[in-house]
Amino acid sequence: MIDWILAEKLASLVAGTADARRPRADLAALCADAEERVVAYTGLTPRTPLPPPEGVERAEWVSANVQSMRVLMDPVIDKVGDKAGPLKPVVRILAGAAVTAEVGVILGLMAQRVLGQYELVLLEQEVRRPRLLFVMPNLGGAVGSFDVPEEEFVHWVAIHEVTHAVQFAGVPWLQEHLGAHVKKLLDAMEVRVDAKRVLSLPTKEDLKRIWDTVRAGDLVSLVARPEERETLDRLQATMAVVEGHAEHVMDAVGADVLPSLPELRAALEKRRATASTPARLLQKLLGLEMKMRQYKQGKAFCDAVVTAGGVERLNDVWRSPSWLPSGPELEDPSAWLRRTEQLRLAPA
Repeated sequence: MIDWILAEKLASLVAGTADARRPRADLAALCADAEERVVAYTGLTPRTPLPPPEGVERAEWVSANVQSMRVLMDPVIDKVGDKAGPLKPVVRILAGAAVTAEVGVILGLMAQRVLGQYELVLLEQEVRRPRLLFVMPNLGGAVGSFDVPEEEFVHWVAIHEVTHAVQFAGVPWLQEHLGAHVKKLLDAMEVRVDAKRVLSLPTKEDLKRIWDTVRAGDLVSLVARPEERETLDRLQATMAVVEGHAEHVMDAVGADVLPSLPELRAALEKRRATASTPARLLQKLLGLEMKMRQYKQGKAFCDAVVTAGGVERLNDVWRSPSWLPSGPELEDPSAWLRRTEQLRLAPA
């Protein structure tokens, strides 16, 4: 259905190359320092070694994400046309062309922006260790545009990505919990293709047209049925906590070692106002793109809980899935604090 070879080629074409100087910072040393500080602050102890940091080019980041997206998307797209009767082959061809173009362009656009990524493996059958990736030309370009010391900037990004690695290595149920919700959601998805907007297999001359169409988000969407709304809400709330926790930690830990932290935070918020992140690729394809407001909401939740009860109280979110905040509790941390206080007081 999806031509993944073509999608990767298109993504690499869109991603392009960058002229920015690659950072000279020692990634291994900065990530080792980040791990030590994140573990000390959060109290989370990795049960397995964290993946070593890898400095990659945009094309290698694209390749890694194509592999992950293939596992997620193929089972969904395979259902296309099941209700189309004799038109099923035609519908499958149209959907394949649309999704190939959309995945390729979205990955390419994101490859221009992403700085680092903890590559989480959710649904793959084969055991494959996650990777800790840093897109070196993008880091170099960001350092130049942010006008902050290179060492501090790379260190800060490393703290964020290492925090994700510590979360999943230190919370044994988290990866399985997320994977189960993603699988349940994808299993229930219905595929909608706007045939009038489907493009032929793209050539280099089609690039501008594909770019504009995909950015409008109207080629193809995967739509959850109403009964799956609860699963979607839980998934989004969990991701908001995962991202918000990393945002909180990168500032809390960075306060001790990064003199330019206020400038770093202001510059990053400005960049994010126009950026897409890897976590948003699936949501964009689903027509359910999570707004940056939800990531800010996750950080605000974590900040409020730490203010009320310290980082030890925040760590209660990692006790089990039942301790995670709901969507309404993300907006009202005091409600989560009240509910979980009852759980803390309940007999074991």
